[in-house]
Amino acid sequence: MTISVRLLEAKEIPLITGAPSFLNFNASEAYFKSLLDVQEKDDRVVIVAFSGNIVAGFVTIKWHSDYPPFAEKGIPEINDLRVLAEYRRRGIATALMDEVERRIFERWSVAGLAVGLYADYGPAQQMYSRRGYAFDGRGLISNNEQVKPGTHVFVDDDLVIYLTKERAI
Repeated sequence: MTISVRLLEAKEIPLITGAPSFLNFNASEAYFKSLLDVQEKDDRVVIVAFSGNIVAGFVTIKWHSDYPPFAEKGIPEINDLRVLAEYRRRGIATALMDEVERRIFERWSVAGLAVGLYADYGPAQQMYSRRGYAFDGRGLISNNEQVKPGTHVFVDDDLVIYLTKERAI
């Protein structure tokens, strides 16, 4: 299987929004057009992976993270890594991560990301660990706020732990 990765172009938005909901997470064309707008301003990068002419996955880089510890240090955040179910375990996520890390490490010495904590995120957790990402040491985060001990939380996509990776020297 041949995989190619490149910046998202407007003509490719219907290929994403027409895909099963896990890939486009029910986002509209307007959402992806807004991503293109911020990409043109160099605030975000949207990388898509193709297998032939099929959009098999995508990922973004937020050059200015909303997570306060990353924002304070200027750490770019890898965000919204998604791969169609039928294309998983075929190197798509690896190709996307290779490309975003290449782009980040051209500009910064550290990359950051968040990962969810329930079982659906297990493969991502394992991949990030294999790629050298380490906990940022701030524990559980929900909606960009540190979860205090004794707090009851709702386990959903907003309950995450943040990780960082330093550029190899």
